[in-house]
Amino acid sequence: MEQLKSRIATDGRVLPGNILKVSSFLNHQIDIDLLDAMGEEFARLFSDQKITKIVTIESSGIAVACSAARAFHVPVVFCKKNRSSNVPEDVYSSVIHSYTHGTDNTVIVSKEFISKDDSILIIDDFLANGAALEGLVSMLRQAGATVVGAGIAIEKGFQDGGKRLRKAGLRIESLAIIESMSPETGVVFLN
Repeated sequence: MEQLKSRIATDGRVLPGNILKVSSFLNHQIDIDLLDAMGEEFARLFSDQKITKIVTIESSGIAVACSAARAFHVPVVFCKKNRSSNVPEDVYSSVIHSYTHGTDNTVIVSKEFISKDDSILIIDDFLANGAALEGLVSMLRQAGATVVGAGIAIEKGFQDGGKRLRKAGLRIESLAIIESMSPETGVVFLN
C-alpha cells in the first residue's frame, strides 16, 4: 500500500535493534485517514472471505483492527496481555514472546467471544518473528474457530516470521513489507 509506505518513509524512524518507530502516525498518535484507508485495503484483500470477527492483541494492533472491522462491519475482539477483575476464569490462552519488549506474555481471550462458528481474520500492526501471530492462531484453534488469514500493516520481511507462517499454510496479506532497514539507510521496501 503506497500510502502507508510513503508515510513510513517520511515519518518512520529506524532505531537500533531493528525497531521501526511509527509512533507519530500508527501506534501512539494515530492518523485516522491513513487507518481508514488501511481498513479498506484489508477489506479489499480479503473480500473473498466471509469474516465474522476481527481478532488482534493489545494494544497497538487495536486501532488497525478497528479500522478493518469497520470496513467488514464485524466486531473486534482483542486478546489481553493481563487478566483484569472483569475477565472471567473461562478463557483461551497462549504464551507469546514480545520481540519489541523482550518478554513473555500470557495472552487471554474470554471464551464467550470466540466460538467454533467464527471465521476470523487476525489483524496486527507488525509481523517480525511471528510469535504473536502463532500464539493468536493457536488460541483461536483452541476454540475451534476458522482462521481465514492475517492482515498485517507492516511486515519485517528480513525476519523469518512471515515466510515460516506462509509455508505452514497461513494466508498473510501485508500492506508494507520491509526488505531491509537501518538507522543509516532508513527503510527499503519489497516491491
